[in-house]
Amino acid sequence: MAGTRFIQGFIFSLATIFFSWPGAQTAEASCGSVTCFVVIGSQQQVSPKGLLTVNAFYNYTPQGTLLSGTNGVIPAVDLDNRQLILGHHQEIRTISQMYTLDLNYGVTDQFGIEVAIPYKRIKHQHIDGLGEVNGGAGDLTRFSDNGIGDIFINAKYNLLPTLRSMVVTSFGVYLPTGDHNQKTAGVGGSAETMEPTAQVGRGQVGLQGSIYQTYEIIPHRLNQFASASYRHTFRNNFGYQFGDQFDFGLGANLVTVPWLVLTNQFNYRYMVHDSFSGSLAQSLTPSDPGFPGEATVLDPNINNRAVPTTGSTFFAYTPGFQISLGELVKTSLTENTSLYFYSQIPVARDFNGNLAQGVSYVFGITKLFQVMKPS
Repeated sequence: MAGTRFIQGFIFSLATIFFSWPGAQTAEASCGSVTCFVVIGSQQQVSPKGLLTVNAFYNYTPQGTLLSGTNGVIPAVDLDNRQLILGHHQEIRTISQMYTLDLNYGVTDQFGIEVAIPYKRIKHQHIDGLGEVNGGAGDLTRFSDNGIGDIFINAKYNLLPTLRSMVVTSFGVYLPTGDHNQKTAGVGGSAETMEPTAQVGRGQVGLQGSIYQTYEIIPHRLNQFASASYRHTFRNNFGYQFGDQFDFGLGANLVTVPWLVLTNQFNYRYMVHDSFSGSLAQSLTPSDPGFPGEATVLDPNINNRAVPTTGSTFFAYTPGFQISLGELVKTSLTENTSLYFYSQIPVARDFNGNLAQGVSYVFGITKLFQVMKPS
């Protein structure tokens, strides 16, 4: 009975987090956002033939830390005028939330298909219009946006299907299903296109290749795992291209009792600078003639330019646990069902002058369904 009450309370708490967050507000400006990344075995592996593995997880990532030697002043990407404006606003805080439905189906015992459907929410604060408005001090701006992101379709193949080991290679495509041309409310009926990094979609196809490996050091007791992935996104119609992304993970799972698995992993992510095809301008500073006023045009030519405060290097330690509900409470509802939680703690990070990612969290639930009986 105590175990049942614990499970009910845990599920209720998880549901509260999923559904009680404040609704979207009108967006007025835009800045970068990142998401937490962890290795989840049930998401990486190939399901046995005829088995559907359903993952539903929530990802919470705060971005509000100014690293030493930085001030949070970043450029603006003006899509409508195709202009990159240096020093245009100062970051305060970004909170990214991702709700993902991840479906894995075993076509054969070695080949599987994964479909991941994300729902993204962004809340952001910054001081906008440095050098232009409010005597050059800028205006405090808050906005949020939400919606379905880019759907990921992934083909996976298990190269080493043995009792103690698995090596899965995969190749997937990100479809540009997320909204990438969201407009601000504007003043006096005007509206501007939000910057690409604040949109819920990237506006162009992306490709990702990855490899996942796991081995049981002590059968049914201790296993290690490792993963690596590379993502490339093509340039969208606004002339913006998100930088390539490299993810690496290494960790181990320990079965303490049949219903509780403890996990520890290290995660490393390297993101290349984004690029934008546009002209170049610079916001005025108090020492410039004409301050405050319109930004000074440095180069009117439309050229491909790196966005200097995008891209990052991030290394984190991520402890977590998984609860097997079917082992803890024997009911038809909890059979083949697991809950998991991870906390990603930064160890080393460099965000090129932008706000740095803080401690992030992942909550999730996994459920197995036998769709077709194996022959």
